[in-house]
Amino acid sequence: MERLRVLELYSGIGGMHYALEESGVPAEVVAAVDVNTTANNIYKHNFPNTPLWPKTIEGMTLNDFNKLNFDMILMSPPCQPFTRIGLQGDISDPRARSFLYILDLLPRLSKLPRFILLENVKGFETSSARDALVKTLTECGYSFQEFLISPTCIGIPNSRLRYFLIAKAPPGSFSFQTTSEILEGFPRSTNNEGPDGSSVPDSHSIAASSEKEETGEIVYKKETAHDLERKRCQDSEETVRRLQDFLELDTQGEDIEQYLLPPKTLLRYALLLDIVTPTCRRSVCFTKGYGHYVEGTGSVLQSCMDTNLENVFKSLELLSEEEKLNQLSKLKLRYFTPREIANLMGFPARFTFPKDISVKQRYRVLGNSLNVHIVAKLITLMVS
Repeated sequence: MERLRVLELYSGIGGMHYALEESGVPAEVVAAVDVNTTANNIYKHNFPNTPLWPKTIEGMTLNDFNKLNFDMILMSPPCQPFTRIGLQGDISDPRARSFLYILDLLPRLSKLPRFILLENVKGFETSSARDALVKTLTECGYSFQEFLISPTCIGIPNSRLRYFLIAKAPPGSFSFQTTSEILEGFPRSTNNEGPDGSSVPDSHSIAASSEKEETGEIVYKKETAHDLERKRCQDSEETVRRLQDFLELDTQGEDIEQYLLPPKTLLRYALLLDIVTPTCRRSVCFTKGYGHYVEGTGSVLQSCMDTNLENVFKSLELLSEEEKLNQLSKLKLRYFTPREIANLMGFPARFTFPKDISVKQRYRVLGNSLNVHIVAKLITLMVS
């Protein structure tokens, strides 16, 4: 296969670029485009030889696009217009403008790109932006398939359910039978191996179950019996690896102190924390607010295993603040480090941050990124 010329739009910290490399498809990124200064610094640090355009997509002309003569577009448009906790402004949100601009340009390009891969949040599949995307692809004659996939599907202990679309220009077609249904996993014809080479199932109930909210009697913390049962099921799922495989080994002593949850956070948010241990086979989605906000931004790790979690929480409400803090401190609860989150998201060991990027900035850009292993499998599927 000849070397494909790839355009990486909304390039962020380079998750798509790493996925392209992992896929093994012969390709080069001819341009990466993003306006985020922090993300661009990290991208340049890791891919110094890739042309990086620090400009808005609307600032690129049709001629700019045509000159790049690309065969593939990889893109992850801003998710804020579609996220479930946002305003869900959809195409009326100014941040959706650049994506609509791409859809407007696509049919007018001198050469249709052979392949397109798009990633976004769950919620995009019901948006007007998605309808506009599908309409444009159909008019241009593309074959395409939509997916909702979580990394648990390939044995990674992290729920990050995301929307993906892969498209192939005529006259090509995919190596699998496409459907108008959104697939919740990889097609059966693909080689379902996890990133460590182990066999994993085609689709995963974990991906779906971790997204549902249930109510019921509170058992301990702010968890219902159903929550606990769901977590137990996830932890007994042997096709998913344990968190300990993704943790840094040298996070001991002083180094780890900076990641311990501060007393104020423990006292205020203890009942809302999603607490996991190194032997767990699950963790909740890490968002850009991780380490800064507590609720719903990602799991925290219990690093002292000599203390029983349920015993700590059993009578917590009856204790004074000092006693409460004393109890909670026994668990040695800490945030996952940025490197550990990068590991869970499939970034290779050679991915590093420039020294001047703060911990808060690292969490922020990782929360905005994607799972490299999932995208690598989709690129392979799209091109094969």
